[in-house]
Amino acid sequence: MAGQSGSRQQVAIYVLLVFLFSSAFYFMALRADNLGGGSGMYVLGLMWCPALAAMVTLKANGRDLTELGWRWPEKKYALDSWLIPLCYAAIAYSIVWCSGLGGFPNHEFMDKLVVLMGLHASPAVSTVIYVLLVGTFGLAKSLASSLGEEIGWRGFLVPQLFKRVGFTGTALISGVVWSCWHYPLLIWGHYNGGETPRWYSLTCFTVMVLAISVVFAWMRLKSGSLWTGALLHASHNLYVQAIFTPLTRNTGKTSWFIDEFGAALPLVAVGFAIYFWTRRDELEQIS
Repeated sequence: MAGQSGSRQQVAIYVLLVFLFSSAFYFMALRADNLGGGSGMYVLGLMWCPALAAMVTLKANGRDLTELGWRWPEKKYALDSWLIPLCYAAIAYSIVWCSGLGGFPNHEFMDKLVVLMGLHASPAVSTVIYVLLVGTFGLAKSLASSLGEEIGWRGFLVPQLFKRVGFTGTALISGVVWSCWHYPLLIWGHYNGGETPRWYSLTCFTVMVLAISVVFAWMRLKSGSLWTGALLHASHNLYVQAIFTPLTRNTGKTSWFIDEFGAALPLVAVGFAIYFWTRRDELEQIS
């Protein structure tokens, strides 16, 4: 009982510290009125606040930082963590493209890639090279920012919750905290792009985060490594934000269905969440 009480107290301290540390970066990003403010350092700093909070919480309770799950996962879990977001994003966007809710490709974006890539090649060739480079080497860049969040969310919070509330509670609670942590920039900032009503984008985003939290939590607990969360997170951000969304052409109401603030991705993610939830009995209790 004392262990459970201590676990609950540490979760509370951790969540409090996350929002306390994040408040400075919320302020700077909102003050700049631009997510790219401070050359992107405000958002990067924000994404490392969960890691800082986890480390402070562990040290304050006399615990070792090795408890965060630093070991690299088995090959199959590392590979799955890279491929799962690519898979659910590909399914969601294929539905959008095939149904006419959005078009493919986005020729305007492809024309911009000709200049961006600087190879004096055709839009098609420039796009292929862009997708190949961003989809592979871009993962390392995406990993640098997502790791900060995942040290906290999956490195500390998920195992800590699992000790007390089991898998379902862990996935849902960590998902709620993760969602709420984004809300200041979603509600008062420019994170959602502003192309749909705020209530709608907020709902879609929350459902998506809750759904993928089930996947992320399962992978973390099954593998014993926080790196699965970092890879999942990096892959999700990379493929959704840098490849699938910009390559989708607006056909009128497209913004209502694509990206993290449209309906397609959350609906597909819920399907993945259900699948991993049915496999919850495979997880061993963490002491």
